Amino acid sequence: MQHFYDGQIRRYITQMVRLMSNFSYKDGKGNLTQIPVMYGDLTRQVANIIRENSENKIPSAPRMSVYITALAMDTARLADSSYINKVNIREQAYDTDGNEYLNKEGKNYTVERLMPTPYTLTVNVDIWSSNTDQKLQILEQILMLFNPSLEIQTTDNYIDWTSLSVVNLEALTFSSRTVPVGVDSEIDVATMTFNTPIYISPPVKVKRLGVITQVVQSIFNETKGTIDLDLARPTAQAYDDAPVPQSDVTTRIAVTGTGEIEEQILSEGILKTDVDSIVTTGHDNYGLLVLGTTAKLINKGVVGAQTWTGYTKDMPFSFNSGVTELRLRRTDLSNELVGTVAINPLDEYELTISWDADSFPADTIMHGPNGDRNKIDYIINPYTTNPTSLKSGNPRILILDSINTSTKVGDAGYDGPDAWKNNDGSDFIAGAQDIIEWDGSKWHIVFDASTDDSTVVYTTNLNTGKQYKYENNDWILSYDGEYQNGTWRLAY
Repeated sequence: MQHFYDGQIRRYITQMVRLMSNFSYKDGKGNLTQIPVMYGDLTRQVANIIRENSENKIPSAPRMSVYITALAMDTARLADSSYINKVNIREQAYDTDGNEYLNKEGKNYTVERLMPTPYTLTVNVDIWSSNTDQKLQILEQILMLFNPSLEIQTTDNYIDWTSLSVVNLEALTFSSRTVPVGVDSEIDVATMTFNTPIYISPPVKVKRLGVITQVVQSIFNETKGTIDLDLARPTAQAYDDAPVPQSDVTTRIAVTGTGEIEEQILSEGILKTDVDSIVTTGHDNYGLLVLGTTAKLINKGVVGAQTWTGYTKDMPFSFNSGVTELRLRRTDLSNELVGTVAINPLDEYELTISWDADSFPADTIMHGPNGDRNKIDYIINPYTTNPTSLKSGNPRILILDSINTSTKVGDAGYDGPDAWKNNDGSDFIAGAQDIIEWDGSKWHIVFDASTDDSTVVYTTNLNTGKQYKYENNDWILSYDGEYQNGTWRLAY
């Protein structure tokens, strides 16, 4: 391969030397003296130079030296080596004759950046001092900066995605002397060990951008006879960041004509929930709308504002379908909801989720005539489903609508539906969203939604394996809702 050297490791060392510079100590007379810093360990040759090639010369102290002790690959941070990130750069025009920048666009380039290789750089800093007071003054100034790390920046290059790093203080050897103190050297050395995660980047490919030869969108307004930029700009949508009242947002379970369960979310405004943030923030301040086994990105109230492919491509991580995890945090749960994800190949705005049922909250135990249970067998519409075939096994059923009403039962001439009568011929009364149970001869209500409207209840439908939550007078999937920025993350 062609010779390549960019001085990347040298820049990290330079930053470490700068980090240790500009410290000072106060001598017995009250004078402040800046402590010199050099690169190199205290070898025999260096020590001889300090003594000016004479055993009669007293070594100059205090001073500090910086040197590398280890450079190891960090396999835990390895990513896809074939990943290429493209950045378009537009220069400001420069007048070589007048030696000044012009107020117009110059050359345009496309920069293709390859995935860098991660390493861990270990650096020692030796503090040479002639007495303990000197050493204590220096250490106190340095140690207070590391709690436990300090951020460094190696370059101010706009396209350098590895310029930021941190320096961690790993160990401190207070003294190189032993007890009793020897007489071979007047210099005492205290050693601090630092490590910093770094990246070694390969060369980038720089290409000139092509010239536009054809306009594919007209911005000429024939009515006005002028150029109208509004024709080329999307219409700005107003966005109210205030949460919509709970009364304006309703989520309910519905049954389609084919008998399938369908989750419907109705809102008079932008869908909002009361989920707060207590975990790491999401990338680019996107919210997340989760419905069943799908998730879409939200930006300023627009659902599906970004494709998942575009969202993940600029991250220095590898998105692996079926391996990368989606983690959700809710205020009503102590743990995260977890599921592995994959981008829908037919719709890149949609993320498909395979939920880990072990991360779901525990189902609520409900008392019934056949004992205590925490799960249900079916979710049905009592108007379209005949329960006769369901009675075997004494099932628990979540009903989506009422069965009879207390205002009708007992009226003269009223006769309720035969399918929902008890064996003694009496009409069974239950409200919408109640959970009922058959004991072999009659129906019982094991969860009364009309009286337990303030209680949060969890239950799993054994027929589908989906878990539901009852809160604020509605049954919804336990993981459904909008997750604001900071309440969700991808675990690579």
